[in-house]
Amino acid sequence: MAETLGSLMDKLSIKNVRLWHLKNDKDRNVETAEKIGLVDQQRKDLIDEIDDFLGRAIRGEVKLRDEKVKLYNQPQPTGPVIGKLGDLIDRLACKNLELWHLEDEVRRTDVPDSYLVKTKRKIDQANQERNDLIDKIDEFLEKALRKAG
Repeated sequence: MAETLGSLMDKLSIKNVRLWHLKNDKDRNVETAEKIGLVDQQRKDLIDEIDDFLGRAIRGEVKLRDEKVKLYNQPQPTGPVIGKLGDLIDRLACKNLELWHLEDEVRRTDVPDSYLVKTKRKIDQANQERNDLIDKIDEFLEKALRKAG
């Protein structure tokens, strides 16, 4: 898949969630400190990549959207782009945080299988919403550049 603004923002929000969890690990050790350094550098590299992508997008040098072939049982319409770019990015970051915690829930061994199944269904829905937000970010950028051009 070609990188788009939405996919880069998605990666950045996941790096930030991971960095937060590493920094707040109550059992921090030397290995954790090394992971913090690595994830923080990856985060900084992504920020540079986002800045570079935006510059190339303004110059018309990159694809703004990655058309996907969706094969879901019940496709969800993405609907119109609503809000501002910052709102979409914020919602994407929150959705990734929600997914992180849902994934933690399905790793639990102290709950019945029925709870895990319900949680897995929540993950599926949240992941669909995450992908819709990535698409909306890309659509927002495409429309903004078309309008400006």
